Amino acid sequence: MHEHSGSRLSRRQLLRWMAGGGAALLLGGRGLSAGSGDAGSDGGLSDGMILREIPDTGEKVPVAGMGTYRTFNVNPAETEAMDRMRNVLRVFLDGGGRVIDSSPMYGQAERVVGLLAEELDAVDALWMATKVWTRGRDAGIRQMRESMRLMGKQPMDLMQVHNLVDVETHLGTLKAWKDEGRIRYMGITHYQRARHDDLVDLIERYPLDFVQFNYNLLDRNAENRLLPACAEHGVATLINEPFAQGRLFRHIGDRALPDWAGEIRCRSWAQVFLKYLIAHPAVTAVIPATSNPDHAADNVAAGRGPLPDADMRRRIREAV
Repeated sequence: MHEHSGSRLSRRQLLRWMAGGGAALLLGGRGLSAGSGDAGSDGGLSDGMILREIPDTGEKVPVAGMGTYRTFNVNPAETEAMDRMRNVLRVFLDGGGRVIDSSPMYGQAERVVGLLAEELDAVDALWMATKVWTRGRDAGIRQMRESMRLMGKQPMDLMQVHNLVDVETHLGTLKAWKDEGRIRYMGITHYQRARHDDLVDLIERYPLDFVQFNYNLLDRNAENRLLPACAEHGVATLINEPFAQGRLFRHIGDRALPDWAGEIRCRSWAQVFLKYLIAHPAVTAVIPATSNPDHAADNVAAGRGPLPDADMRRRIREAV
């Protein structure tokens, strides 16, 4: 175990929350909202983006982030594609989003993020995360240097070992780079539930700042061990595949949004799906990917207003 400064949930507190007290156990009321700013009548942020603390430092980041897998992998020479992704990034920023996650695995995504961030004068505003995805210490160092050059971010806010590839080797480099100030935070990632136990093992053995993994309403395995372990060890989390690679929308089909969705200010199923995840106190940020500006606006809006309490989360599960 490693110790972190700042507030954190103990495993016992988190299990009590999950057992039925839910968000109401922590903050009370129909809706849960966490962040900074002026409190509205709902006891949380009425207009501003909800923020979550990174346990190790107390730094706060917006809960509604964005991934870049496939979506930002466009040819920088194609004007129409770049215009579309520029609009996506602009809408994301205008909506209060800041956390953006990429990887050298994602083709041109790092380059496109860097180019568009510079065009929009948003390099400093964006909280950038990327990954190392290769084998060998020297190859990892070369790749990470190139990622930072492409994205135009030094120091990089978060560098992660992608899908645990040569994880022990790269974590040694990341620890040294963090100590030297080349990166601000270090982490690990995976996208398969079968590797959640491996993530827990690494959380218990290394001084990680972040863990990124899959969590959605069709696969809630992370609630069993992984999210409690992150809470216990003071590790921040990024949630990938929050829509289960689109399967959630196909599962819901053309069903109308229930009236009770208005109680947590949801105007779409996407916002319901995201708010369910954000309401978990061990979730730091969700990072859905999109190439549609309207969807980007919809996703980032999930980071505002009240979040579902335990009873509302049960209703969401039943609806799905």
